[in-house]
Amino acid sequence: MTGIKENLQKVKATIPENVTLVAVSKTKPIADLKEAYNAGQRIFGENKIQEMVTKFDALPKDIKWHMIGHLQRNKVKYMAHFVDLIHGVDSFKTLKEINKQAKKHDRVINCLLQARIAKEDTKFGLSFLDIDEIISSEEFSELQNIKIVGFMGMATFTNNQKQLQEEFTSLAAFFKKNQEKDPKLTTLSMGMSGDYPLAIANGSNMVRIGSAIFGVRNYIV
Repeated sequence: MTGIKENLQKVKATIPENVTLVAVSKTKPIADLKEAYNAGQRIFGENKIQEMVTKFDALPKDIKWHMIGHLQRNKVKYMAHFVDLIHGVDSFKTLKEINKQAKKHDRVINCLLQARIAKEDTKFGLSFLDIDEIISSEEFSELQNIKIVGFMGMATFTNNQKQLQEEFTSLAAFFKKNQEKDPKLTTLSMGMSGDYPLAIANGSNMVRIGSAIFGVRNYIV
């Protein structure tokens, strides 16, 4: 069985230099994260705030922590002092709460708006129209402690490559259209362990990879 260091090297060998690798470390023990850290990984993604806080407290402070799960507004306050990027922002109310908590720590927190590109009903996210309405609203322009740096999308869980390609290209086109209006939009987060090569081929510059690095088995912290 290959170790985390070897898995990380294999994954990095398949990712172009302009693509950011987020090592999805949710449910994995601190020892696994230390192994990835010692192999050079500095960006980790978690989907539960309390677990991320525990790991932040235990691990080196040059790690950049990404919140990649669905966000409960009442828990934003626990990570507002350190989170580097929040991927799954899918409502204006959530943006307002992030802004409020960031202000308390005199920070500007980077966020990605989550677009709903999957055909599944279970996926969270905003429609393209919703996103356009949010970022063009006056209320949004008043939020001084958040910065929208791009978009995130989760494709349908399927082996249908044509469907995946359609979902990825739709978000890539939407991102490009908005980036032309606002150059501060720099990040398009699409692709996970099962579909990241296709996501990259269709414009993704940030991928969220867990099982290909840490293995599929779940652990407790």
